[in-house]
Amino acid sequence: MEKRAPAGGRWLAGGHALLLQRLRYEDAGLYSCHAGGRTLRTLRLLVEEPPETPHVSCYRRSHDKDVLCEWRLRAKPSPGTRAMLWVKRRFTVENATEQRCRFFSKAQKFVCRVKVPPGVDDNKPLVVSTCVRNAAGGSAGEDKIITLSSILKPDPPLNVTVEALEKAPQRLRVTWTYPSSWDPRFYWLRFQVRYRPEPTPTFTEVDQVTRTWLDIHDAWRGTRHVVQVRAQEEFGHGAWSEWSHEAVGTPWTDPRDITEMGPYSSQLPTEDGAYGYGATLPPELFGDDAADGAGGAVLEASTHSVAYPYPFLVAGGSLLLGIALFIAIVVSRDTTKSCSCSFTPTSNTTPGLDQRGRRWRHIHHKLVCSTPLPAQGSSHPAATRSGEKK
Repeated sequence: MEKRAPAGGRWLAGGHALLLQRLRYEDAGLYSCHAGGRTLRTLRLLVEEPPETPHVSCYRRSHDKDVLCEWRLRAKPSPGTRAMLWVKRRFTVENATEQRCRFFSKAQKFVCRVKVPPGVDDNKPLVVSTCVRNAAGGSAGEDKIITLSSILKPDPPLNVTVEALEKAPQRLRVTWTYPSSWDPRFYWLRFQVRYRPEPTPTFTEVDQVTRTWLDIHDAWRGTRHVVQVRAQEEFGHGAWSEWSHEAVGTPWTDPRDITEMGPYSSQLPTEDGAYGYGATLPPELFGDDAADGAGGAVLEASTHSVAYPYPFLVAGGSLLLGIALFIAIVVSRDTTKSCSCSFTPTSNTTPGLDQRGRRWRHIHHKLVCSTPLPAQGSSHPAATRSGEKK
């Protein structure tokens, strides 16, 4: 058994049968069987699959560029597959413009380029037809109606950069340039910018940007941000471009904040340290000498204790206050009279009835006050009878 290629043949195997376990496109060709130096039989093996039906989409990178139409494939086509595209104006009997399409294996798609004659109205509808054929058959796609203005799709913006603004910890400046395929001397673009802090997956979008720069005013302090830009024709014709490559930037940070935060940690402690909280204290607490040491060395603790005057001041003040209070009590006892009073019931009573008819007696009381007798020569009168004046 021999397989003959167009340039000749080669021996494959001996015997009466040839088994092709996994058929490939490369297995296609002319096969013949020989015995005793003569050919017994020859046959052609064709390895093909009917082509996939094309679903074409067209776009134009700027007003002065050709139209590009393309469609993707699920699998690589056979080597003999051919694709064609036709374009003509709608509602006319003129012949269509024919264009052969090229397959790009890396992108797994067919691409067709259509020349646009100068002076063509961008708003006139065009009919796009496609057809794919190989040895196993052919397949035609549905006709697509387009206009040159509706299929505009610019390339993504280039040179996207993100810069910090000095003394603005919540601002970032984003700049970019027009794609090389779009000439801004005749037609402009409008842009859309999206950005996000790196910890979050959600983007914030800013529309209707007509310049090639944008200031972000709500950036997160000290956080790196991801920024992308895309473009569209200035009057909204056509589609948005793909998003640009990601650019990153971090807002401005005050160097003094970094210096103040550097020598010590502001994180929560993991275990208790010498001060009960496990935190590293700033060197300012150890005196001015901490900044003068070589390489910021840690100072050793002093071997002598320092006496503070505050306990002695508190103790002395308390002692003086106690002495003053004692003197005030003694003076008060010498200048104040002593008087004791009590109520003593008298003997006469007056019986009576209450509102419910019960008997009751009113018992008279008299107030008895006694004062100490003054010393001899004193001018204070003495009480001779309780409750009565002399």
